[in-house]
Amino acid sequence: MPILSPTPFKTPLLQFNGHLQSIYPSILRKVPFNYARRERLELPDGDFVDLDWSVEKKSADKLVIITHGLEGDSTRHYVTGMAKIFAASGYDALGWNCRSCSGEMNRLVRFYHHGDANDLRSVIQYAIAQYDYQEIILIGFSMGGSLTFRAIAEHPEWVPAQVKKAIGFSVPCSLKGSVDALSTKENKIYLKRFLRKLGEKIKLKATLFPGQIDATNYDQIKTFIEFDNRYTAPLHGYNNALDFYEKASVGPLLHQIKVPSLVVQAKNDPFLLPNCMPIEVAEQNPYLFLEITDQGGHCGFMVKGQLSTWAEERSLAFAFAEL
Repeated sequence: MPILSPTPFKTPLLQFNGHLQSIYPSILRKVPFNYARRERLELPDGDFVDLDWSVEKKSADKLVIITHGLEGDSTRHYVTGMAKIFAASGYDALGWNCRSCSGEMNRLVRFYHHGDANDLRSVIQYAIAQYDYQEIILIGFSMGGSLTFRAIAEHPEWVPAQVKKAIGFSVPCSLKGSVDALSTKENKIYLKRFLRKLGEKIKLKATLFPGQIDATNYDQIKTFIEFDNRYTAPLHGYNNALDFYEKASVGPLLHQIKVPSLVVQAKNDPFLLPNCMPIEVAEQNPYLFLEITDQGGHCGFMVKGQLSTWAEERSLAFAFAEL
């Protein structure tokens, strides 16, 4: 029963609830960290993803690969903070950007989504084949956590021996649960932000692919279900939004994980409902460790008086732990 008791941590004084613990770091946290170089990885279907490396060239046998959340990128505070702490501990660090998230629109009409970890698998394979890393730690936040665990759970026989551990924070194990959480009145601020950012891309795609994607009356969309019914599902081969939520949720795959993995969820995360807490799976799968913290918000986990977050310190401890 690898359900762990989390190490208590004190959040900054002004971050006294889950909303502030989510919003404050997202807007105001600055991590003094710069990537050394960017590399473009061409994908089998003719598209690309951009990889941001913390080193000019391979300097270690150990690599951490960090995956951002929905409409995030490799510059988000939680990615750079994680890259910084691992780089200072002897790892090379790679923050990769999902399709359309690196500042340049991807080539195909499709985007990225919670249910497609093929791009992450391509990144892992490339890092091993090109740079011969012997130890790889996978870390993901929110949607990035979904992709991280899907990458190793969907086809357990595929997972390279170099992938030693996986870690995810604020993971929407049930997409429907997360959508329902974001549909509540008190969470409209997050929903509006996501729909605005996604809308900018939809409108650009509509000019690039006329006849294949239509942005007419986009601003009338007010919910994720409307967005996913109109765009996510048809662009990525799902029948509708509910079909997408069912098939793209990583929760039902967690029992297949065969790599030591840590899932960390905060009770006060405004993005998650209780059905996003994989308690029963963790009780049954000896490879899946679950920590449920009282505080942290969504991808926050800031600690009073510290530059690094509890998530970053916890990830480093799990990476070095002998399990």
